Amino acid sequence: MSASPIRVIIAKPGLDGHDRGAKVVARALRDAGMEVIYTGLRQTPAQIVAAVVQEDAQVLGLSILSGAHNQIFPEVMRLLKEQGVHDVLVFAGGIIPDEDIPALKALGIKEVFQPGTNTDDVVALIRKDLVVA
Repeated sequence: MSASPIRVIIAKPGLDGHDRGAKVVARALRDAGMEVIYTGLRQTPAQIVAAVVQEDAQVLGLSILSGAHNQIFPEVMRLLKEQGVHDVLVFAGGIIPDEDIPALKALGIKEVFQPGTNTDDVVALIRKDLVVA
C-alpha cells in the first residue's frame, strides 16, 4: 500500500461558473482515499499548472462546460511540458463532443469523461494508471 495518498488537482479552467460536477468528482476521489485540491472557478491554464507544480500532484482533472476545451486544454498541456511536468496523469470531464475527444487524447489527456460517467470509473482510471495496490 502507498505510504502517502494520491495527490489530485481538480481544476475549472475558463469562464464557466458551474462546478457541481467537479465537486462531485472531488468528493468521490476523497472518499476513495485520495488527497484532493480543488482550485475553484475560472482558473487560467497558468494558475492550474502552477497548482500542479506547487502541490506536487500526481493527477490533474480538468472540468469544462463552456466549450473552450479545444483552446484551454492544449494550453494546459503545453505549460505542463514547459514546466517539465511529464509524469502527471491528466483527465478531463464536462461537455465535450465525441468528435473532439481523439484530438484531446493526442495531446496527452488520458481520458475524457462525459456527463453521466460513474465516479467509480474515474477512481479506477487513476488507480490503474498509478498502479496503486
